Amino acid sequence: MASAMDKPAIFIAVPNADSTVPAVLQPLFNGIEEEAIPVTTKVITENDVTARAYQAALASRLSVGIGFDGQHIVVHYRNLKADRPLFSITVTSDEQMRRLGANAARLVKGVPFKKLE
Repeated sequence: MASAMDKPAIFIAVPNADSTVPAVLQPLFNGIEEEAIPVTTKVITENDVTARAYQAALASRLSVGIGFDGQHIVVHYRNLKADRPLFSITVTSDEQMRRLGANAARLVKGVPFKKLE
């Protein structure tokens, strides 16, 4: 039987097993789910948010990982250099966060991104 970590999904990195994803990130999850791509959390112990996102992308069967640090969110892709994420933004609104989630899912689907502004 396959575990949850074996199923294809975008991974959102959390620093430890006791970490919960803040409710403020719900629009990010909504954007991913609106594009019908699975998403789950994965423990990644890197201190740097970009490194966490990259490690999540490497671990994801869909090659996409997300890291967050307060209002800073990073979307990374396995085929990019570790220090060059696809998106690295300071969130200014729920709508921007929803679009960022949708863009992470659209990367998986291979369709054009939504504008973040």
